[in-house]
Amino acid sequence: MEEVKELVKAIRSGQLKPIYFLMGQEPYFIDRLSEYIEKNVLSEEEKGFNQMIFYGRDVSVEDVVNSAKRYPMMAERQVIIVKEAQDLSRTIDKFLPYAENPQPSTVLVINYKYKKLDKRKALYKAIQKSGVVFESKKLYENQVADWIKRVLKGKKYSIAPKAAQMLVEFLGTDLSKISNELDKLQLIIPPGELITPEDIETNIGISKDFNNFELRKAIGERNVLKAHQIANYFADNPRDNPIVVTLALLYNFFTQLLHYHGLNDKSPRAVASSLRINPYFVKDYSLAARNFPMKKVSQALSILREIDTKSKGVGANSLPQRDLLKELIVRILT
Repeated sequence: MEEVKELVKAIRSGQLKPIYFLMGQEPYFIDRLSEYIEKNVLSEEEKGFNQMIFYGRDVSVEDVVNSAKRYPMMAERQVIIVKEAQDLSRTIDKFLPYAENPQPSTVLVINYKYKKLDKRKALYKAIQKSGVVFESKKLYENQVADWIKRVLKGKKYSIAPKAAQMLVEFLGTDLSKISNELDKLQLIIPPGELITPEDIETNIGISKDFNNFELRKAIGERNVLKAHQIANYFADNPRDNPIVVTLALLYNFFTQLLHYHGLNDKSPRAVASSLRINPYFVKDYSLAARNFPMKKVSQALSILREIDTKSKGVGANSLPQRDLLKELIVRILT
């Protein structure tokens, strides 16, 4: 996120604000910004007397404000970080008087995860005027692969498009989980190397041949044998391959195919931009569109909705996942 980069750049250059209110649904960016301030604003010698970390469940707003008002000891400033501040949500408005007149020598960081301030309220306006209000938004699934690529590029790595897609489909949009797995890979793979699907399979345990990405590709190619092989693998490993995830990803795929059929400009660049996919995968969508005319796409979406209903035990007496997957493949590829 560009906003995160700009905030880090300003902090690094010494352009500090008295209040950083970090809020929103994506905890990853909140944690990274908070950690950067914790590690870099004060020297190790200054931290002993001038850096305090509170947790919302253990303190009151009054406790935090009283600490924020004090002067630093033998240092230019002090840093106070309130983690899990969402636990103070019922009394968060009590920060208003301090936000209107913050202590200039204090850097107060409030981590307000999974919630956000009402922009119409006085507290939001006061913090925005005197400090920084940062909203950490969840990335959409189609943005996560690019995020993985940027993170690794900053650490002198590159990653194959399929490898990035494997991580997204296995771990979803949880950036903290993905970051942990990337950290593990960096302990094994030397900087400057390309991270491949084989690396993901060997070190993270995601099959490069039997995953939702490959199932989607096999269906798009009308490769019946491969589709059934993957479905059988999923049925044998249901905990790692829940049908609800498979149905959601296939539904998204066919929705994108419907969108593809409606495009006037089907050049690779236009398709990638319109469908919000990596240009590397455009050829897969072009082939799938030839194999699935618009009428077939509509039928596939209808079948997916029906199988989803059955998977929830409606009108199917809780059929096993193997039977549902087999029915899905047969009906879509017939």
